[in-house]
Amino acid sequence: MHPMLNIAVRAARQAGSLIMRSLQHVEHLEITTKGLNDFVTDVDRLAEQEVINTIKKSYPDHAIMAEESGLTGQNDVVWVIDPLDGTTNYLHSFPHYCVSIAVMVKGRIEHAVIFDPLRDELFTASRGEGAKLNDRRLRVSKRRDLNGALVATGFPFKYPQHLDAYMHMFAAVLPQVADIRRAGSAALDLAYVAAGRVDGYWEIGLQNWDLAAGKLLVEEAGGAVTDFSGNDKVLDKGHLIAGNISLHAHLQKSIAPFAVGALK
Repeated sequence: MHPMLNIAVRAARQAGSLIMRSLQHVEHLEITTKGLNDFVTDVDRLAEQEVINTIKKSYPDHAIMAEESGLTGQNDVVWVIDPLDGTTNYLHSFPHYCVSIAVMVKGRIEHAVIFDPLRDELFTASRGEGAKLNDRRLRVSKRRDLNGALVATGFPFKYPQHLDAYMHMFAAVLPQVADIRRAGSAALDLAYVAAGRVDGYWEIGLQNWDLAAGKLLVEEAGGAVTDFSGNDKVLDKGHLIAGNISLHAHLQKSIAPFAVGALK
């Protein structure tokens, strides 16, 4: 395991332990509204600081891009952190949330960790080294088209201006697949694509901390992650489609006609 990946794993597990301890008194957490349907709790902030402290012990000069504290420092190496992806789920004791950490070097994602503390599932990847769930090698599903596929998505609940475009996408995809899941954690959705648990995934308006780790996981598991135009600009635009290469193409074909204007 690369030293930076090892530190990311350590940081994710420590944050996960804090998240699980706090689950016992979740109803007493202080909740702040950051924006439309966008919440942050004491646990988000404490877990984020736990991750940052662990990183800084080994790499004090590296830059940090974190959901709650933003971008700090200047360096070719940037750690991209979502300390609790799925905060709304967590607040409702809905069992689907995770810690997501990615390491970017000169703008390219090199290492990724997504940790589900409830299930003790650790998803890891390093560029060129493949992706793993705990100690098992991951591969995306082999389904060639949308017929019979299980696809994941996320509603644009923070961006009502995109709701009409999204509903057209949903209506175009649903009749072609076995079913669609919306579980509430973009990072875990991408990890599940990498693990073959879902065949594909699309979402509008994600941030880098939502998707960076999952993007590398899918790619190292043999899949594709692009924007709605099929380009590798998801870190710039935040709109993405993921899946194995064949299914990705079918999903993009269904979604692209409705990805107009800012969504392209």
